[in-house]
Amino acid sequence: MEQLFTYFPAFLLVLARVASFFVTLPLFSYRTIPNNHKIGLAFFISWMMFFSIKKEPMDIDGFYIMLVIKEVFIGLFIGFLAFMIISAIQICGGLIDFQMGFAIANVIDPQTGAQSPIMGQYLYTFALLFLLAVNGHHLLLDGIFYSYQLIPLNQLWLPLGNENVAEYIVKVFSKMFIIAFQMSIPIVGSLFLVDVALGIIARTVPQFNIFVVGLPVKIIVSFILLIVVMTTFFIASQHLFEFMLVSMRGLMELLGGR
Repeated sequence: MEQLFTYFPAFLLVLARVASFFVTLPLFSYRTIPNNHKIGLAFFISWMMFFSIKKEPMDIDGFYIMLVIKEVFIGLFIGFLAFMIISAIQICGGLIDFQMGFAIANVIDPQTGAQSPIMGQYLYTFALLFLLAVNGHHLLLDGIFYSYQLIPLNQLWLPLGNENVAEYIVKVFSKMFIIAFQMSIPIVGSLFLVDVALGIIARTVPQFNIFVVGLPVKIIVSFILLIVVMTTFFIASQHLFEFMLVSMRGLMELLGGR
């Protein structure tokens, strides 16, 4: 207990980083989880990490206030990077909705409270369940724990002005859109061929009301294709989770000046 009072400022730094992680980290930051549960989970995880990391006595002064701001920024920044990458599934669903004809209809995402495409929300729910099934949430907590090896508590500055950090974020951002396009291209490409076929029918058989028949045909084809490519979607989601963890570690290495 004496050690806890001696290193209490260091414990507050650990709590600031972990709590900030939970503000933007996927799965842990959703509105469906009560705030008191989030606070309690952040406190107990910080308590366990506090006895496992390298720390030193600190005084609460101006230097300490800067460290707190730095810890909060690290948690928000890295958690937002993970959330941005996993949002590729929402973008994938949006591309599919646009081709299916569902783009005009959105639903409210209960996790974030924002509007999201129908297929995006459908695939996103499956992806979150798959993330839990493969213990991806454990790997996210491991990322929080090992972040102290890459970005120590007593590091005051972050190399945000470094061009490598900006270049890395831009690459991750562009890679996220590439992954979303790759995940959606089987269905989007097939629906494009359906559009071509319907266009040929409309030109060869003018009496055929293509506007009445075309939309139901595309919806039926889309559902059949979803059943066929669902296994491929889970494989792509696994690679997306691996990319998310690797990106988080790469950003922490850059922020740690490595």
